[in-house]
Amino acid sequence: MSSKVISSEPYVSTRSSRQINVVLRNHEPLQMINDAHIIEEKHDSEEKTVAAPNIYAEFEEQLNQMVGMDQVKQIVYEIFALLQITKMRQEAGLNGSAQVYHMIFKGNPGTGKTTIARIVAKLFQKMGVLSKGHLIEVERADLVGEYIGHTAQKTRDLVKKAMGGVLFIDEAYSLARGGEKDFGKEAIDTLVKHMEDSKNQFILILAGYPFEIEQFLMTNPGLPSRFPIMIDFPDYTVDQLMQIGELMIKERDYSLSQHAMFKLRQLVMQAKQSEQFSFSNARYVRNLLEKAIRQHAVRLMGQYPKYPPSRNELISIRSEDIKL
Repeated sequence: MSSKVISSEPYVSTRSSRQINVVLRNHEPLQMINDAHIIEEKHDSEEKTVAAPNIYAEFEEQLNQMVGMDQVKQIVYEIFALLQITKMRQEAGLNGSAQVYHMIFKGNPGTGKTTIARIVAKLFQKMGVLSKGHLIEVERADLVGEYIGHTAQKTRDLVKKAMGGVLFIDEAYSLARGGEKDFGKEAIDTLVKHMEDSKNQFILILAGYPFEIEQFLMTNPGLPSRFPIMIDFPDYTVDQLMQIGELMIKERDYSLSQHAMFKLRQLVMQAKQSEQFSFSNARYVRNLLEKAIRQHAVRLMGQYPKYPPSRNELISIRSEDIKL
């Protein structure tokens, strides 16, 4: 897999942020008998509050469109709050030294890790921590070379590419699986060095299965302390996966019949139970629905060889379209 640069223009919203709403609600109406200077101070305070950048609203908009993930969303807001208060402390002449924001995302496939990484990258860019806010997504093959010295160079090149943004390493534990003679350790050592030397210039996110990530961190006692932010991405419930499926279908201008919904739920339940440790969550639902859309097309081509199907037929996914 070649490294991928992921960047998107943020949605701009005019809604008030959570913090701004709280500040405005705390103001009590002033009566006319109040001293003029008190009224003036209130107006100045309001102007400063309203003028504060409404940064979080656009990210809240994106997060609210995501099913579940309440704890993940809360941590993203905590990161924003920390960045915002740190800026305010600096402006007030208080100690606002930059923190380390390297992270670990623990969760099974299809639980939203890459999507949240994109959002976090843009959030850090908007808050002035990162200059670009892009995401470089890589895996072992992108980092590990074939001969001595090759791995360090490949890793340095990717870190350089990620400067001003986020370097996202999926299945990071694969770097430590090859034994003493494997070049994966060289990649880890190179990453650790850059985490220290360039800690305020890029953010490193390691992602993967929870158990494997924990095992990986145990291979190097110094690794856990270098990642102060750890986020758990829980598996979706069946109801949440059905909600995700409905959103996917709606985005593509299709609809599921009641029988199709029932069949989809049955397949999701079976897969979730039988593939407990390898179930791919939203990815599994997406693959099922994309196959159903292909089967739907084949069915319509067979049913309507001479004239086009109705609009309703073009939209409706039936139970016979949903197959493993």
